[in-house]
Amino acid sequence: MSGKLFKVGKVVNTHGIRGELKVVSTTDFEELRFAKGSELWLDHPSLSEPIPFKVADARAHKGTYILRFEGIQNINEVEQYKGGTLNVTEDQLAELEEDEFYYYEIVGCRVVTEEGEELGTIKEILSTGANDVWVVKGKSGKDILIPYIDEVVLEVDVEEQLVKIHLMEGLL
Repeated sequence: MSGKLFKVGKVVNTHGIRGELKVVSTTDFEELRFAKGSELWLDHPSLSEPIPFKVADARAHKGTYILRFEGIQNINEVEQYKGGTLNVTEDQLAELEEDEFYYYEIVGCRVVTEEGEELGTIKEILSTGANDVWVVKGKSGKDILIPYIDEVVLEVDVEEQLVKIHLMEGLL
């Protein structure tokens, strides 16, 4: 396996005795990632490198997904993978619409105000439900929380690794 992997889910437990895994999705494309026949790379501390699996069956279940991989028949074959992550390769990433981007393209971007003042660099993205919140490591070392809403984020240039924001009152 060569190239970069992108996390699409976390294995949180087994399900039943037929080799199914309970997975918490970390992707916006569940219907694509967990579709029958799709390839996922399982990474786990017990493995020397990620291994590929093909999805044999998947279904939504109480806010998670239950997955079974081809060639897996019982719980003993998957018990060891609890706590692992499911990933896709870069060439498996879906094409996005204009003005859309993946998290990995945003993390590391510099953040500046519309006046040109540099605030810091995006270090992580939190999904809160209502809207994402971008955590910016400020030049002072303190974190700045930037809500990803139209009134605040004015421009995102992934090529230049630059995000321009409107500094609303009370944001800092």
